[in-house]
Amino acid sequence: MADDATADEDLLDDAPVKRSKLPLIIGVVLALIGGGGGFMAVKSGLIGGSAPDEHVAAVEVAEELPALAFVPLETLVINLPESAAARHLLFTAQLEVNPEHSEEVASLLPRVVDVLNGYLRAVKLSDLEDPTALIRLRAQMLRRVQVVVGDGRVNDILIMEFVLN
Repeated sequence: MADDATADEDLLDDAPVKRSKLPLIIGVVLALIGGGGGFMAVKSGLIGGSAPDEHVAAVEVAEELPALAFVPLETLVINLPESAAARHLLFTAQLEVNPEHSEEVASLLPRVVDVLNGYLRAVKLSDLEDPTALIRLRAQMLRRVQVVVGDGRVNDILIMEFVLN
């Protein structure tokens, strides 16, 4: 038995000593922190160059356009009063509609033309000649068209031609 105890002690002395993994873990963590810090220093321009160019536009993903249909209106020729410098107003537009309503709106075009014709004849000459009044005129025409065809069918009125001659 004494021989067995001596043999066990010899085996323990010959066994390799296990090293701690703590220094390896600390080394990996410090390497990651150092790499991240170095990346940020280079990226921000502190080391090895200038700051990133601020004029580079960010890449934006364009959202998909909604489905639209355009219903063209016939060109309207409005006679102006004799006191006006111009003799006629040429007006051409298109209605922006949802595709499911384009047939309904197209069937109501005579009413739309009638409403626009009546409105444009009633507008003061000074409003027609004022270049900033077109926005207000457009909003008024859109509202009148929406009343004729029903809310939710016409999204916008796009003025293609507005010429005083």
